[in-house]
Amino acid sequence: MPIYEYLCLKCDRRLEAVQKFSDEPLTRCAECGGELKKLISSTSFVLKGSGWYVTDYPSPERKKAMEKETPKKDEKESKTETAKAS
Repeated sequence: MPIYEYLCLKCDRRLEAVQKFSDEPLTRCAECGGELKKLISSTSFVLKGSGWYVTDYPSPERKKAMEKETPKKDEKESKTETAKAS
C-alpha cells in the first residue's frame, strides 16, 4: 500500500498515512483538528539499467544522447594506460 504525506494547515504538522488507493484522503488533523492538505512526495526509487522501454527502444535523439554519455572503449583504455603510467 502507498504511503501518503499530509500537512496540517493549522499547526504545520506533517504526517504520513498508509492507505489503499480506494481509501478517502484524510481531512482533519488528529492533534488540532485543522484541515489537512495532501502533499506530493518525491519518489523513493529510480528505474536504472536495461530492461526499460526508454533504454531498450530509445528514439534517435535519445540514442545520440546515450552515445555521448558513454565513453568509447578506446577512450577508456587510453585513460587507464595514462593513469598506470603516472
